[in-house]
Amino acid sequence: MAGALSAFRICDFTGQLAGAGATKWLASFGAEVIRIEDPVREGRWDILRGIPPYVDERRGINLGGAFNNHNTDKLGITLNLRTDKGKELLTEIIKRSDVVSENFAKGVLERWGFGYEQMKAIKADIIYVSNCGFGHVGPYSDFKTWGPIVQAISGLTFTSGLSDHEPAGWGYSFMDHTGAYYMAMAILLALIHRQRTGEGQWVDLACTDAGLTLHGPALLDWTINGRPMRREGQPHSNRSQWPPMAPHGIYPCAGDDDWVAIACRTQKDWEKLAGVIGEDWCVAPDFCDLQSRLGAQDQLDADLGEWTSARTKFDVERDLRDVGVPVAAVLKPEERIDLDPSTGDFGLWPTVTHSEMGKVRVDGQPVHFSKTDWEITRGAPCLGEHTQQVLTNLLGLSTDEVAELRAEGVV
Repeated sequence: MAGALSAFRICDFTGQLAGAGATKWLASFGAEVIRIEDPVREGRWDILRGIPPYVDERRGINLGGAFNNHNTDKLGITLNLRTDKGKELLTEIIKRSDVVSENFAKGVLERWGFGYEQMKAIKADIIYVSNCGFGHVGPYSDFKTWGPIVQAISGLTFTSGLSDHEPAGWGYSFMDHTGAYYMAMAILLALIHRQRTGEGQWVDLACTDAGLTLHGPALLDWTINGRPMRREGQPHSNRSQWPPMAPHGIYPCAGDDDWVAIACRTQKDWEKLAGVIGEDWCVAPDFCDLQSRLGAQDQLDADLGEWTSARTKFDVERDLRDVGVPVAAVLKPEERIDLDPSTGDFGLWPTVTHSEMGKVRVDGQPVHFSKTDWEITRGAPCLGEHTQQVLTNLLGLSTDEVAELRAEGVV
């Protein structure tokens, strides 16, 4: 069965996470994604090619686990764009493509002679999607950036800590992943527009602006009320400001860094929780109703944390779930992958076959279509793995012509 996007071809220069994650979505739904790399720099366009994690003791530019995860089901070719013949080959690929995608710093394709105006001359309805830190216009557009820097400049990092502590950050390249989702949406919207009108266009994505759009409540609170995101007592990770709930938070459990989430939405939830706990402190006047509990949250959290810390998170989850109290064990990555049957049943960790690594498990897509579902079966391309295939099948070159291009250092 053809994938939902099998009619489209992407000439892809994306790398790392913010770009490669976007075209992974398209490839998993059937688009032909031709990933172009430089044969001279041997994979250094994308640093993920050869860095951890690894599947075994082997090392090399084709063995980076993160690269494999973000480039499944893509075709990989090499073109030396310092050469005229390399540029001629790229021109022919663009003629046969629907989209050119990249997440270089501003101006890289222009310096190679493939800016948007040049692409339009090659193919009038081409869609060009660029994704960089600050976009191609504005006072910061000439600066280069990186996922964690985007998070800092967009304000996300500032929001990530308690008021009396330094910002904690948002984990590993939060905005690289988020930028990929925005980029995938942008590509699809441009394709829809072209289907309706026949018009191609340049889609200029600024990843920092994408991060800024995630600040809705904080921006509104400052604009209307003059209140900063981090102020005395705010934010409190274990408290629900609206709607008010108590208890509402993450509590320690027996084990190595184990925790459980508990939320009492109503008085009935609290009464059910108190019934399971069955200790005298649950009937103290300070905890008799919501307003009382809101005024005594420090003591409430301390008492509840003492009760949970004597039990495993899964025992607490089971006992509270049985009586209908909102609860969930805080799962670690290895538990989410290997112990939770829901992710396996949903197909979230498919196994692909990589030409050098062998069979490897990767991230799937968190969505299923009843008619045109995604499929991920092939690992990321080794450097230049599909050069022969693309140049002969797509461009019609002979094997002898490809061999000559290899000898000349063009591919």
